[in-house]
Amino acid sequence: MSTEVMRAGSGAMRQIAMVFDLNKCMGCQACSVGCKVLWTQEEGEEHQWWMSVNTQPGQGAPKGWEDMGGGLSGGHPVPGHQPSRAEFGGGWDFNYQEVFYGGKGSSVHLKPTEKGDGTTQWGMNWDEDQGAGEYPNSYYFYLPRLCNHCTRPVCAEACPTGAMYKRHEDGIVLRDEDVCQGSRFCMEACPYKKIYFNYARNVAQHCIMCFPRLEEGVAPACARQCPGRLAFVGYLDDTDGPIHKLVNEWGVAIPLHAEYGTGPNIFYVPPLAPYRLHEDLSIDYDTPRIPDAYLESLFGPKVHPALAKLKSELEVVRSGGSSAILDTLIVYNWADLFGPFTTDPATLDRSPQSVAVRLTQKT
Repeated sequence: MSTEVMRAGSGAMRQIAMVFDLNKCMGCQACSVGCKVLWTQEEGEEHQWWMSVNTQPGQGAPKGWEDMGGGLSGGHPVPGHQPSRAEFGGGWDFNYQEVFYGGKGSSVHLKPTEKGDGTTQWGMNWDEDQGAGEYPNSYYFYLPRLCNHCTRPVCAEACPTGAMYKRHEDGIVLRDEDVCQGSRFCMEACPYKKIYFNYARNVAQHCIMCFPRLEEGVAPACARQCPGRLAFVGYLDDTDGPIHKLVNEWGVAIPLHAEYGTGPNIFYVPPLAPYRLHEDLSIDYDTPRIPDAYLESLFGPKVHPALAKLKSELEVVRSGGSSAILDTLIVYNWADLFGPFTTDPATLDRSPQSVAVRLTQKT
């Protein structure tokens, strides 16, 4: 694979994309942990979760990210708020010594150790499983979030050194940490606030779509670790693949906050929900449990035809018919999730000689 890159505003030859079916996400965090273990175990990365699963409605991480601005307006970058370390939270140390070895196990509970910087007042999944609505019509759903590897990555446009760039061959947004000078303009510009700052190394860091795995034909860790078979990976222009069909042909997978104008390439099948109940607990067939206005605030007006399409396909199947859309989303064979990236990483030859040969072939 070539190492040619595209700078801000340039298009990619092809585009890697992902689709997450929110009707199957159970918030187990296998994707988050898989990413965390693989990519953010070094100094300064304790608070970083390149892949996270928010509970919606919720403030997510960084706290209140949807109100922090950024993105594009009228084709021009919009400066936003730079998330603080406290707004991300997390990366805690705990009072293990006091609880387990200090003789206070029956009187002191395990808790984060205060550092005086506010970082123990929030964190990834702080508001997990806290929904909205009133009994018996409360609701929530889970929303996996990672770098959107945007078609027009405003982070790269905002970067004064060219450290952030979009790779030509597959559209992945990457960074050169040797070039990054820690200005953090990328964090302000990103409307999804999925760029973190490593205070120990003075560089910005974010999801890299597991590109070393992709280059070996292996799906990203978040998708491969998912037990619910809800994360699709592939090229948007692969007309035989599920991503092209779900996004471009059937229109049931849509981006998050497309109004930011960056052309995100992470898509979501929006969540269906049980019917609401009346006060006497009889079923209200006319009012959705998750308010239409809330879903539109996340996914834009396209969420309505997407949900209508899903509901009509469900009716077809319930009436004895068949549905290519539902067959695709059910994923009878796990390999159907990953397009050309179905290689088992355990089968790769990791000997130094083999790795050296593959690196030579790619450069």
